[in-house]
Amino acid sequence: MRYASYLSAAATPTWGVEVDGVLYDLGASGKNLAPTLKDAIINGAFGATVDTTDAPATPAADASFLPTITNPGKILCIGVNYKTHQEETGKAAPAAPTVFTRFADSQMGHLDAAVRPHTTTQFDYEGELALVIGKPAYHVSEDEAWGVIAGYSPYNDFSVRDWQRAASQWIPGKNFADTGAFGPYLVPVADIPDIEALTLETRVNGEVRQSASLADLVFTIPQIIAYVTGFTALSPGDVIVTGTPGGVGLFMDPQGLLSHGDIVEVDISGLGVLRNTVVQAEAPRSIS
Repeated sequence: MRYASYLSAAATPTWGVEVDGVLYDLGASGKNLAPTLKDAIINGAFGATVDTTDAPATPAADASFLPTITNPGKILCIGVNYKTHQEETGKAAPAAPTVFTRFADSQMGHLDAAVRPHTTTQFDYEGELALVIGKPAYHVSEDEAWGVIAGYSPYNDFSVRDWQRAASQWIPGKNFADTGAFGPYLVPVADIPDIEALTLETRVNGEVRQSASLADLVFTIPQIIAYVTGFTALSPGDVIVTGTPGGVGLFMDPQGLLSHGDIVEVDISGLGVLRNTVVQAEAPRSIS
């Protein structure tokens, strides 16, 4: 099964399950199983068998997708977590995972514009696997780690490299509005018997830029969860973005950074394809 957050026919946020290319509304405007996908994870509706007979239906091809989890309490990202990316950056292997934060209001959904800020000349892509936490998790051992995951989704951690590299802390370059693409679907962990058997591919205008097995993570998913929950408690709906492979635009020769109109796809086998088109911002986004 695949689940998504999207806008209902009345343009209100909802969530649902995708079956054969159709999204069935399980939110307040449909079956009313939970207000949001995050709430569905909390109350057990996520992944449960449901009768979609009377649920309002929307063709997935016509849906306006929202970030998979629209209201995560925490988004924690792992940096330089593939050997190929370590090699292209020239960074030594770290003794522990490199962790930085992304803010929930920097996210957007599948097919939304990836906004290249007017203040940058270095806008880049990072195709990644995101995992969503399914139950309260604190001081979780590696052996227990798989049991706290609700599901998996593609992620594109679009990066504003000049802001990221201006100082030792990466947070500024990772939190511009409309730069954290998340979706289109969340697949329950029970539906993916071996996450390491999946492959990740990032394409720019159809050209393959990144290609890796999820088995190539430097710090494995259990190691990441054990480390992160060693310093902070995680709640259902929190997100961990696990790192990007080599092949980012900054380190290509010549550089392959993103411009207005570029189409970027993150394709994870078994999870779906996340697609966003780059749009150049001419001024800061107005805040109402």
